[in-house]
Amino acid sequence: MRFLHPDGTTVHLAYCTNVHPAETLDGIVEQLAQFAGPARHRLGVPRLGVGLWLAADLAARLVAEPQAVARLRGELDGLGLEVFTLNGFPYRGFHAPVVKRAVYVPDWAQPARLEYTLNLARVLVALMPQDVTRGSVSTLPLAWRTAWTRAQRVAAARHLDELVVGLKVIEAETGRKVRVAMEPEPGCVAETVEQAVAALTGVDRDWVGVCLDACHLAVTHEDPAQAVAHLAEAAVAVVKLQASAALEASRPGAPEVQEALRPFAEPRFLHQTREAAADGVVLGADDLGPALAGGLPARAPWRIHYHVPLYQRPDAPLDSTVDTLRETLRLLFGGPRALTDHIEVETYTWSVLPERSRPADGAGLVEGLAAELDWARRELLALGLREQG
Repeated sequence: MRFLHPDGTTVHLAYCTNVHPAETLDGIVEQLAQFAGPARHRLGVPRLGVGLWLAADLAARLVAEPQAVARLRGELDGLGLEVFTLNGFPYRGFHAPVVKRAVYVPDWAQPARLEYTLNLARVLVALMPQDVTRGSVSTLPLAWRTAWTRAQRVAAARHLDELVVGLKVIEAETGRKVRVAMEPEPGCVAETVEQAVAALTGVDRDWVGVCLDACHLAVTHEDPAQAVAHLAEAAVAVVKLQASAALEASRPGAPEVQEALRPFAEPRFLHQTREAAADGVVLGADDLGPALAGGLPARAPWRIHYHVPLYQRPDAPLDSTVDTLRETLRLLFGGPRALTDHIEVETYTWSVLPERSRPADGAGLVEGLAAELDWARRELLALGLREQG
């Protein structure tokens, strides 16, 4: 889906396919036909953006086998789908029974992360439509925060420099530019926008910027206006917005609220939980289970890294931070200039939602994906953007 900002910028909207488990080419093709194509028909649009997640082994295969890329490009074209962004955060196994901290491995201190990201950039330039000259790849904010040594910091800085060199080579060879977007996330080396800016010190900011995830922004209790202003002052681009909302509990100490939260403490993904104390200090637990077990004082609202559907608030007494997303959209697109041109709806938790909120089948997931994209479409139209054919 494409939208025209009043300043003339084409803004691209997609949903992220990391909601689907496939890690092979056959699996990717099947899930596009089963979910993305029907979602496009449901939305009634001539083309739909998909932010592909390609596991590391598949990315390497696509680089090595041009005919495999051609097959994928043909399937996308046949379904009326287009790719302008890739999600390069999970390396592999994102739908394993237990993911948790494994999603942060390999980190940017390891050569495998550099190789994976450059492979994704090479694949992306081959998949982008002919009239799209700039793509984006989001990536993890260096590493999970523990045991981040000086040697690892040095290695990560070297790999980011090598990343820029590789991206420049790709542009020289193809005429297409791919920027990489570091995505601040709770619990990581760069948890906040301010920390992400610091992590990018010395990195060529024409090629590496920030992926602003609205769920993460809310969980860390960052003010969207201050975050966007800080990025502007530091000349760090918002390469990509991930349109997402976190789970929120305004009275986490109440027994009925704790009971409502327990079904969300599931075993696959990490659900970092944050509570802003009266003195402004943000307290944290690395997962919802430990928070419920007493890891947080529960005297102030909790925000939980659990991506919930954009168009539907959770049942009371819980809520979502969708208003933070709405404010972030206003800041990025409601002014005289669009501050980014890539939006990716990223609700990857459909399969682990509490049973009463979970899609019953594939058709239910298609309906949910389309409803989220329609919510984003309506928000953009309300901000004065125009939908393009």
